[in-house]
Amino acid sequence: MAPSLLDLAPVVPVVVLEDASDAVPLARALVAGGLPAIEVTLRTPVALNAIRAIAGEVPEAVVGAGTVITPDQVTETVAAGARFLVSPGWTDVLLSAMQASGVPFLPGVSTTSEVVALLERGVTEMKFFPAEAAGGTAYLRSLAGPLPQARFCPTGGIGPENAPAYLSLPNVGCVGGTWMLPADAIAARDWGRVEALAREAAGMKTLRAQV
Repeated sequence: MAPSLLDLAPVVPVVVLEDASDAVPLARALVAGGLPAIEVTLRTPVALNAIRAIAGEVPEAVVGAGTVITPDQVTETVAAGARFLVSPGWTDVLLSAMQASGVPFLPGVSTTSEVVALLERGVTEMKFFPAEAAGGTAYLRSLAGPLPQARFCPTGGIGPENAPAYLSLPNVGCVGGTWMLPADAIAARDWGRVEALAREAAGMKTLRAQV
């Protein structure tokens, strides 16, 4: 059985690209730093081309699409090479499209009722968003007792200071974040700095084992 998306790495970089030509070197830097699962968000016009480039030229990366909110985006991103899908929230229509896509997906939740509704539909892996604003580690810890079958990738307001606290929770498989992708490093195409920050983030797996 293929490993769960939540178990590929402790951190999933959330990438927002303005220039598709940065996609391949950025992905290579993240993979070299130990973060193979890369979420390219559909917040910019170049996102599909970026996913296509990473899928075609960085085979060791597991590239996915983030901010997926329509069935058409599901179709387009999978056709471009996305190997997983992430949404900030979900509806029955969007969920059906993601389930039919053939790739792993993380529908977004921020309430207990949303979690229960997904569990009813056989979905056990979810994005918790916006993590800090929606209750943070205290909220997720409260869900672990009554809903132990649900596992999460919290995203939103997470950085190197609070990521270890999330990763110590029994129902958290990984976290999503952008801190290994500083805007000035991207602008300067300082891929060495990105790789170094990715390596630090990947090391949080060791921290988790010690908690």
